[in-house]
Amino acid sequence: MATTDFKDYYNILGVSKTATPEEIKKAYRKLARKYHPDLNPGDQEAEARFKEINEAHEVLSDPEKRQKYDQFGQYWKQAAAGAPPTGGAGFEGMDFGQYGSFDDFINELLGRFGRGGGTARRVYTHRTTTRPQGFGNYTDFGDDPFSRFTEMPAQDTEAAIALTFSEAFHGTQKRLQIGDETVTVRIPAGVKSGSRIRVKGKGQISPFSQQRGDLYLTIELLPHSFYRFEGNNLICEIPISPVEAVLGAQIEVPTPDGKVTMTLPSGVDSGQTLRLRDKGWRDSKGNRTDLLVRLKIVTPKELSVQERECYEKLQQVSSFNPRRAIAEVHL
Repeated sequence: MATTDFKDYYNILGVSKTATPEEIKKAYRKLARKYHPDLNPGDQEAEARFKEINEAHEVLSDPEKRQKYDQFGQYWKQAAAGAPPTGGAGFEGMDFGQYGSFDDFINELLGRFGRGGGTARRVYTHRTTTRPQGFGNYTDFGDDPFSRFTEMPAQDTEAAIALTFSEAFHGTQKRLQIGDETVTVRIPAGVKSGSRIRVKGKGQISPFSQQRGDLYLTIELLPHSFYRFEGNNLICEIPISPVEAVLGAQIEVPTPDGKVTMTLPSGVDSGQTLRLRDKGWRDSKGNRTDLLVRLKIVTPKELSVQERECYEKLQQVSSFNPRRAIAEVHL
């Protein structure tokens, strides 16, 4: 058996062949974050690993591609582009693993179906229709076993690309390695996880028409230490002091495009959420969602002598009982 460049996509993502789409997505996200080039600058091994992870996710996250990959192994791309599947005219039980390349498979194919059973010849024809008709039950292909095939359309390709919050919010340019080609892609401002970007004419080349499909990039946002999404809005947590919670205050809140001053009303509770309108995420038209500010009351761990005296005096004179509502709770 000839050597191949077959890649075990399940092994690359560290999942079993029976993994669910959710398990595949979870494994991909974990590995993409770990090996993302932005988090491993100058690490060529991490960059190569990141490319393998994206390639594996592209195939295993697509039900049709995954089915082809499971059935045909290293020949799944040829099968997706119109190569004959198992079953049909004389392909029952065929071991595709015996072939070192697709050319070897074609030669064997011609040897099986060529007239007279002589030496196989590689003959390809090109047509300009849109869908393959399949092998059907043909018994005589003549010199060209593809003479009854119509042409496959250009093949679109899907891949995932990980971005930081800053890159996604402001927009950026990324250089992608597609085979031997380096492509610069402009990422518009305001993309989110799940956003798709079309790069025209950078997909796979149809082996029949030689036309090239498009590349579709699915955005994955890397976690941020301060912001996260809640629906279309951003949410963050702001620490405040007990005094600010009781008396109210003017506090500074970081937003994606700079700090703003927010009025903190008196008597707020820990866990309460305030809204800063039009200070959240942006969309492709420049509109802004809201920034939700969740409050967290933080108590001081070290007190000066004067501060302690003030708190002790407050404790003596205060009539406030925060546990009044649960005083009568019992089983």
